Amino acid sequence: MQWSDASLILSTRKYGETSAVVRVLTRDHGVFSGVFRGAYSKNNRGMLQAGNVVSAAWNARLAEQLGTFKLELMEAHAAHIMHDGAKLSALSSACSLLEMALPERHPYPKLFADFHEFLHTLNSGENWEEEYIKFELSLLSEAGFGLDLTECAATGVSENLIYVSPKSGRAVCADAGEPYKGKLLELPCFLGNGQQAIGNSEENLNAYCLLPVAYKEVLAGMKLTGYFLENSLLAPHNKKLPAVRTRLYELMEKNATENHTT
Repeated sequence: MQWSDASLILSTRKYGETSAVVRVLTRDHGVFSGVFRGAYSKNNRGMLQAGNVVSAAWNARLAEQLGTFKLELMEAHAAHIMHDGAKLSALSSACSLLEMALPERHPYPKLFADFHEFLHTLNSGENWEEEYIKFELSLLSEAGFGLDLTECAATGVSENLIYVSPKSGRAVCADAGEPYKGKLLELPCFLGNGQQAIGNSEENLNAYCLLPVAYKEVLAGMKLTGYFLENSLLAPHNKKLPAVRTRLYELMEKNATENHTT
């Protein structure tokens, strides 16, 4: 059995003296693993960085075997963000989540396209935090846990949506959510069409009241997607958010505070 496909490097682990088991997200074949020989040679070492786009040719005698890869570098995304700790954490978080959440050998062409687009945004540096959150929403949707942020779960209106129900994953408007705001998640403007998100609790208000609106929105978005990733997608499989995802939120929070005070 064999195939060739555009692929995104997710991770590598050493296999023998000179080889590595490489795990990739392919455009048409989903998550696949294979042995790549000569992985640690001078010519190949940089190619295996997480987030790089490669042309992958996989071959095995039987479909259920691990198989072997032949890889050629197409886009070296990782090299462009090595100087930025937050971006590296975002890349590592995205790759870790894809590995943890997706079953192997099931095609996710839309998720492949969304992740590929996020990588280009990460390189450009424009609104990459918001695009990262949208990538996590795409992962939830493709895994069967999509959020409905188009209309209020209680009233059906599509205006003034500023909350999300943690139970249903549906948006809630300001009026309907007011009595329950302490139990609801915040919906950032860039994910819906409501007003600016505000803290649901005194702790949130104290933490974010001095931050610019844009930073509040990003942090609220990270909390929103993080809640559903952990509780809906990972918890049923006895998994938790990867440590690098927690680290990413902490870096975003730190950067938000530093940028506001400078």
